[in-house]
Amino acid sequence: NIHSQFSKAPSGVSRLHLVYRAVMEVSVPVISGVLIIVAVFLPLFSLTGLEGKMFTPLAITITFALLGSLLLSLTVIPVLASMLMKVHGGDGHEEAESKLMQLLKKVYLPVMNWALGHRMVATSIALIALIAAASLFPSIGKEFMPSMDEGSTVILLEKRPSITLEDSLALDEPIQKAIMELPEVIGVTSRTGSDELRMDPMGLYQTDNFIVTTPREEWTISVAEFQEKLREKLSRFEDIDYGFSQPIDMRVSEMLTGVRSAMAIKLTGDDLHVLEQKAIEIESLVGNIKGAIDVFRGQVFGQGYLQIAIKQDVISRYGVNVEDINRLIETAVGGRVVTDVVENDRRVGVLLRYPEKQRTSPAAIEKILVNIPNGNKIPLGYLADVTIEDGPVQIARESARRQVVIQANVEGRDVVGFVAEIERTVADKIELPEGYLVSYGGQFENQQRAAKRLALVVPVSIVLIFFMLFTTFRSVSQAALIILNIPFAMIGGIVSLYYSGLYLSVPASVGFITLFGVAVLNGVVMVSYFNQLRHSGFSIREAVVRGAERRLRPVLMTAMIASLGLLPLLVATGPGSELQRPLAVVVIGGLFTSTLLTLVLLPTLYAWLSEKLERSVEKKV
Repeated sequence: NIHSQFSKAPSGVSRLHLVYRAVMEVSVPVISGVLIIVAVFLPLFSLTGLEGKMFTPLAITITFALLGSLLLSLTVIPVLASMLMKVHGGDGHEEAESKLMQLLKKVYLPVMNWALGHRMVATSIALIALIAAASLFPSIGKEFMPSMDEGSTVILLEKRPSITLEDSLALDEPIQKAIMELPEVIGVTSRTGSDELRMDPMGLYQTDNFIVTTPREEWTISVAEFQEKLREKLSRFEDIDYGFSQPIDMRVSEMLTGVRSAMAIKLTGDDLHVLEQKAIEIESLVGNIKGAIDVFRGQVFGQGYLQIAIKQDVISRYGVNVEDINRLIETAVGGRVVTDVVENDRRVGVLLRYPEKQRTSPAAIEKILVNIPNGNKIPLGYLADVTIEDGPVQIARESARRQVVIQANVEGRDVVGFVAEIERTVADKIELPEGYLVSYGGQFENQQRAAKRLALVVPVSIVLIFFMLFTTFRSVSQAALIILNIPFAMIGGIVSLYYSGLYLSVPASVGFITLFGVAVLNGVVMVSYFNQLRHSGFSIREAVVRGAERRLRPVLMTAMIASLGLLPLLVATGPGSELQRPLAVVVIGGLFTSTLLTLVLLPTLYAWLSEKLERSVEKKV
């Protein structure tokens, strides 16, 4: 605005007076606009979980940056402008302009004048565009966060639950050799089971294989093709389930949702046998749904248990107590600390246990001798049946209820649409007994939580913005007119999201929130200047035409600066760029339509609304 004042300044006017007048003209809309943008970002402060950790710092940074820039723009910037900018001078009416601005005005002014003369047609075109964008919205998939390519792959293996550590490691070796056959792979690091701290509670039947590859630039195939080749290698092996993940994604998903895959179906109930049966049915259904890959369920049964069933009639005949047998088994098989040995300053427990070969099989345990009251010994096999029975691998619970988890990754479609199809299929084809429930977790659970929070907070934020606009303009109609910019600003964001093939995720939602702020700010700048011209005595049409012409440059600058600032996020590659791209696509696409509608539709609606209000006032008079 200072530049504009300097460009059309008549001779003899003080430079400081021009700066002061320019600052005062825009101080109210600038302050209101900045505070409104801060209010726009309030929903980000309400986010929790992973999305809160990621985007609350963004909201804090933008808020403090805006408040700092507001302070500078009303204090330091005017001083610097008075010292560094030149007064072009003129007759007080014509503004010295660059050729670019002259060219833009030659295009813009005829379009705006046509819209003012054909208000119904212009408004109808905008409404049709809004309806068309709204019709595209259901076709846009939804997800929590875009999948971030970390540049490495982890293969999650699950084997027979009863497998020993030795057998598990022996099975890993041929699997690793098969993976190493691919030219892109230069190494495999495997981790089986847990350490003594149990910070990562994995069973001996679970193995994480971390794949070390050559640089991606040297690959002749895509990541999807690479994983497909890995699946072909793994399909040779029987009795294993496998899935694909990435190191960071695996750990974050496991910590937040308890599963390592994109989505999880949690089946809860009381009877483990019923849970296993229904889990097998659900696993079969999920495997046939489009987009499902790496489907596997948690193992319920398959762990071998040593079962010693004491024969009550036999031990009665020999006069042996059950407690005597229990104490013998505890000592012989499990081991019992019988005394302590002092070594220097340390006290070390002495564990008494039978040799390994006498306690590692039912046949060996049956040969353990039991003392009987007459002083003789009798093999345990005469007093009890010793067998290996199949039992539960683990009894997992959530909210004090037993559960089984069926996990799956999603390829080629959005997680929310995938889960919606699973819900319909499970409801139609799986009959659950009373007391058994199905719930859905993983990234879907995160997405639903974030969507519910934003659906609650964003409308509250818009209402707050409306009251701030009303406080600024003292007019419900003008506040509503500026709020109307928000849905029209969404047109470009929705269309760009649809044609880019991206899904509506938390970063994309943040992009829409950012877009709302810019759209409202431009609306405030336009309407406030229209009101200034009206107060100066201009007619409605003159105020709209002159105001739109004068505000063309700041509105275009706002859109261009925001777009250029986000351009690096749009073209960035490498880990993390997938999270930034939806935000940039939404804002840049939305700014295009938002700027166009702010420059053309807003003046048209302002003139239309102002004329109607004037006519209604005249009728009352």
